[in-house]
Amino acid sequence: MNVLIVGGSGGIGLALVQHYLAYEDANIFATYRTQKPSLNHPKLTWFKVNVTVESDIADLAQQLPKLRLLINAIGMLHDGEHNPEKTVNDFDSDFFNKNIAINVTPSLLLAKHLAHHLKTKSSSHFITISAKIGSIEDNRLGGWVSYRSSKAALNMALKTISIEWRFKQSNTCVLAFHPGTTDTNLSKRFQQNVPEGKLFTPEYVAECLNNIICHTSANDTGKFYSYDGSILPW
Repeated sequence: MNVLIVGGSGGIGLALVQHYLAYEDANIFATYRTQKPSLNHPKLTWFKVNVTVESDIADLAQQLPKLRLLINAIGMLHDGEHNPEKTVNDFDSDFFNKNIAINVTPSLLLAKHLAHHLKTKSSSHFITISAKIGSIEDNRLGGWVSYRSSKAALNMALKTISIEWRFKQSNTCVLAFHPGTTDTNLSKRFQQNVPEGKLFTPEYVAECLNNIICHTSANDTGKFYSYDGSILPW
């Protein structure tokens, strides 16, 4: 089983790498942006990739074999200059575009250049980590407009890909995944209001996602799953 973890150096990404390394039949391919993680294993191959750059994705595709599973764990919520907007008055177009570039574009480029790698006779999965906050129907609080909008756009992209692939590669299951609030650098500054028992370890999230993968097939393509296995509204 060949597995690609995009963003394998991040909190959830690295937990996913470690999770699948425990599989005897798994070969893991993982990407990082700047600093190569210290994790080494005979079944693990690291690639330095900027997933917002199409030529980097195209080069990666040339080096990979057929895949059973592709998980995109890339995402941003804030950067050094901006936090999520409390109101629309805080909106900054550069920050918005950065959210789109990191939270949406990579999944589209991965689908463009790696579709063939997932076209197999057996079941395969294409999954991107999204967020419940990207659900339009579930939006009751407002705020965080750049992050919300980028995750909503990501969800639409994944839904659209799933419809196209249903005809072109009917064994591939395309899913969006909400991990809940995970104890990573992305959520550190927002953890103070998380209810007790709702701040998850990356290892727990990796197990939750794997459980969904094990219980889904191409018949479930185009769905938006929460960490607990429930289906979220778009």
